[in-house]
Amino acid sequence: MKCIALQHLAFENLGCFENVLLEQGFIIEYRQAGLQALSQDEWLNTALIVVLGGPLGVYQAADYPYLREEIGGIASRLAAQQPTLGICLGAQLMAAALGAKVYPGKAKEIGWGKVELSAMGAASAMASLAGVPVLHWHGDTFDLPQDVLHLASTLLTPNQAFALGDYGLGLQFHPEVDGRQIETWLIGHTGELYEEGISIPVLRAESQQKAELAIAAGQAMLRQWLAGALHGL
Repeated sequence: MKCIALQHLAFENLGCFENVLLEQGFIIEYRQAGLQALSQDEWLNTALIVVLGGPLGVYQAADYPYLREEIGGIASRLAAQQPTLGICLGAQLMAAALGAKVYPGKAKEIGWGKVELSAMGAASAMASLAGVPVLHWHGDTFDLPQDVLHLASTLLTPNQAFALGDYGLGLQFHPEVDGRQIETWLIGHTGELYEEGISIPVLRAESQQKAELAIAAGQAMLRQWLAGALHGL
């Protein structure tokens, strides 16, 4: 089985999810958005596609036209009920592909914090994340698409996660991040961190402190979701 991970920043990768995918028998192939487009055949026939995060806004397609191609590819893939995981920008692109509006949120949400699971979330693979701080790093949000299950929220961002059947999962937060490797994020996002007045030493220390628990919970969530998403493959 092949997993294509679509990147929008080189350091925003599969993180701790990679080991889970390898143990499940996946061959992982990274593609860089804007440089290595997926063909329609790949959108429709790859066993798993993970659309990763990045600083772009879905509404910036005039400047980054390949975002339209991604939305179209995701829409066709979801219509075909093919396993698709979207993280942060990836979840926003999934929401747009399902016809929902994506827009700047009330404020940026950066740092570690728990998500509040809905009843549906608590009964899903998301249950592994109950009470566990996860990394948030976003400024945009989205309306909940029609015909999806709302899984999680925070006070600042009501729509933190949604599921479409057992094959589509959109996560606004970052359960894939390995907090032990946070330095790449601190370097890559240094301008944003200074702009938002976030203490880099504090975020570094907190990431290392919470890494082990967050990794275990994120990997458990992914394993459970894959068990349902891949059952027909």
